[in-house]
Amino acid sequence: MLLCFFVLVVGSIGIWYVNQLPSTEHVAPFDGKTNVIVFNGEAFEQPYRTENGQIMLPFDFIKAHLDPNAFWDEPTNSLIITTKDRVLRMESGQLTAYLNKIPVSLQIPLTEQDGIRYVPYAPLEKLYPFQLDLVAETNVLKVAKHGASVQEGKVLSDGDAQPLRIGASVKNPIVGELAGDSIVQVLAELEGWYRVQAENGLVGYLPKEAVSLTTIKTIAPVSPTIQQEAAAWKPLGKKIVLAWEQVTKKTANTANFPEMAGLNVVSPTWFELKDDKGTFTNKADAAYVKWAHSKGYKVWGLVSNGFNPDWTKAVLGNFTLREKMIAQILQYASMYKLDGINLDFENVYIDEKDKLVQFVRELTPYLHEQGLTVSMDVTIKSTSDRWSRFYDRARLAETVDYMAVMTYDEHPAASTVSGSVASLPWTEDGLKGVLEEVPHQKLLLGVPFYTRLWKEVKQPDGTVKVSSKALSMTSAQEWISERKLTPAPDAETGQLFVSYTDPTDNATYKMWLEDENSIQKRMDLVHKYKLAGAAVWRRGFETPNIWTTIDEQLKPGN
Repeated sequence: MLLCFFVLVVGSIGIWYVNQLPSTEHVAPFDGKTNVIVFNGEAFEQPYRTENGQIMLPFDFIKAHLDPNAFWDEPTNSLIITTKDRVLRMESGQLTAYLNKIPVSLQIPLTEQDGIRYVPYAPLEKLYPFQLDLVAETNVLKVAKHGASVQEGKVLSDGDAQPLRIGASVKNPIVGELAGDSIVQVLAELEGWYRVQAENGLVGYLPKEAVSLTTIKTIAPVSPTIQQEAAAWKPLGKKIVLAWEQVTKKTANTANFPEMAGLNVVSPTWFELKDDKGTFTNKADAAYVKWAHSKGYKVWGLVSNGFNPDWTKAVLGNFTLREKMIAQILQYASMYKLDGINLDFENVYIDEKDKLVQFVRELTPYLHEQGLTVSMDVTIKSTSDRWSRFYDRARLAETVDYMAVMTYDEHPAASTVSGSVASLPWTEDGLKGVLEEVPHQKLLLGVPFYTRLWKEVKQPDGTVKVSSKALSMTSAQEWISERKLTPAPDAETGQLFVSYTDPTDNATYKMWLEDENSIQKRMDLVHKYKLAGAAVWRRGFETPNIWTTIDEQLKPGN
């Protein structure tokens, strides 16, 4: 009995001892995969390829890690890369690419193998700030971003190589061995272990006592071939004040325009999509541009999608039609000596969200190449797909120079409830929502120069029928004067308010005013949130004194 007990104890000790021994099992790195891409210490699931000595990357890797805006155009089977000033298009199987529409010869084309789209990296080297290092010993492709900082360390050893393990335990198998004084990049720290990447590209774990931290290294400086982003135009020492010029048939007679203090940009609504073939109507007026320039105003021609969702879907989804639209915009900008383009795409299907971004990214480099400023109009955030959610404000803001937020139509014309066009609390809340995605220095606050006169009529069944009509500031003041009304402050909206019951039809009329009071408060928001300026809809709806109010309120220091 005693002997059995002794054997049991010895056996238990033996098992315990064996369990404490480090594993000597060797396994293939990366689960035996070959041609592995390693970025930020992580292996990508798809392999790279080489052809004629050139590295080819999976499109999915480029999209996931190098450029989230890389765009695969399914109808043409093409890759389209866009930067701030360049558009590169490569079509599958073709040895000619197009950089800003200039032909560029390729040594190898885009190909597809095993269901994976492969892209030759050589044409992308000057567009992307990344360093590729193919390690012959392991066939690992190391990818690092220029400017990234990494902690380096030196492997400590008393003579024997240090085992590099697949996990943070001595019981984990070994994927490689590192000699003393080997340099590693330290990726993470975990309970007495470092996760590291060796110079040969292998990734694994070393005990902390086996690594001496040395220096923090910066990956190769940004390549001088990568052009730095040029600063967007802005008026010297001033905020941007843009006024949209609504043009229905022809541009208004500028001889009748008053002095507009503080104004520095006009945006006439000249170009509008008129069909599903990518054709724009042209209502531009060279005399208007000449007048604007004589006043020192920049002219940003407005380009609209006609607010037609079906036409918009047709043109955004077709590369040829996008190119056609871009060519027209460039031609008109040059022909009429424009200083910028203002994009006004509204009422768009949410499925076109990414394609709208792509169109803007394809257009903008060509406009910048001509020295033009690019701006775009967006709404505030809401749950409406075709009014708000189709805007990818963050990605659009990465591309355009300025973004005008249309902070008006809180109560649109068809509203069944009377209310302000843009109450101050609603405006500020909407602005704050957009600022979550758009840098303040790119944002223009939309300002209404109009109001709505609401009419409420009680029906026989007890319900109230609500209708409205838009009034300019001047028309609103005339309506108030005719009825000898005195506007009163409305604390809820921050505006002046009037209400009137007509004795002839017993209808109740209501109006929340846009005037010096409301405009001053809107300019205060421009200062409060350090915005680039304001954009007003529209010139001609204002009373002449409004320009002085804007100019005074937006002066530095106010």
